[in-house]
Amino acid sequence: MEISEIKNDVVAVIGGGSWATALVKLLSNNVSSIHWWMRSEEAVNHVLRFRHNPRYLQSVEIDLDKVRVSTDLQGIIESSDVVIIATPSAFMHESLSIIPPGLLANKIVFSAVKGIIPEYHAIPARYIHKTFGTPYSNIGIICGPCHAEEVALERLSYLTIACSEERFANKMANFLSCRYLKTTISDDLFGTEISAILKNVYALASGICSGLGYGDNFQAVLVSNAIQEIERFIDSVHEVHRDTKTSAYLGDLLVTAYSNFSRNRTFGTMIGKGYSVKSAQLEMNMVAEGYFATKSLMEINKKFQVNMPILEAVNNIIYKNSSPVIEIKLLCDKLS
Repeated sequence: MEISEIKNDVVAVIGGGSWATALVKLLSNNVSSIHWWMRSEEAVNHVLRFRHNPRYLQSVEIDLDKVRVSTDLQGIIESSDVVIIATPSAFMHESLSIIPPGLLANKIVFSAVKGIIPEYHAIPARYIHKTFGTPYSNIGIICGPCHAEEVALERLSYLTIACSEERFANKMANFLSCRYLKTTISDDLFGTEISAILKNVYALASGICSGLGYGDNFQAVLVSNAIQEIERFIDSVHEVHRDTKTSAYLGDLLVTAYSNFSRNRTFGTMIGKGYSVKSAQLEMNMVAEGYFATKSLMEINKKFQVNMPILEAVNNIIYKNSSPVIEIKLLCDKLS
């Protein structure tokens, strides 16, 4: 297969969580052959027997006429033309470290990770390119605003598909589009991916403020300043023309900062209410990507020196044990 071609519409989904399950559901509307990798043999057996993920989005019925489920990661990737990675970012390197480095070099790879690779302080696109040799033209991102839970409920949702190669973006958009899911495409791979990572940090901030008792008036100011931080940062990292008021940037921030489905907002709310970081992590059933992203983004920003007071406040709270009450009071004087 030539790198620039997708011939057979065989799509792999890597990951066993809620977003991977939602993507399998969406793909089943348009793709005849889906290869789904799950780490847990028990989960695979449950899906094969009952047609449901035993832990996530249990209402979603898996169409086993189209979906092959397996724990054989290398076999899943080898037999697929397009690979969608939907593991939590904290486990992405560990999950993919068992495959040969060249296995993804000639694949079309889309990240649905929405987080940062903590071992390398790298966005998924850069990690995939550097680790597996996949050309940037063959790497894309699937980003919101979209929660897996609402896809499961078939509530109208939107996704942005970003890839520098327009035909690959269009191909993935067609794979995922259906009655309740609309798609748009973008060529801003780096901007959309970095924005998708940053918005998790700002959802943590939103949750912390909610837990502390701040109201809607303050939340509006917080989120308004957050989109400004996003714009300043992505313009410094990858300066191209983009409109951050569109769904891939502002829309994704809004749904993550405000929705009850947002695990980052939930995590932040627990911190604001007095939970320790460790106890909040133990209580949650899913990964809050903003926790890992905060530390990595602080490291990345050492190079760019962008003014990011919200990011710094969250970092002080969750990594330096600063009082949420004091940090948010200090932050208030920096917002406008």
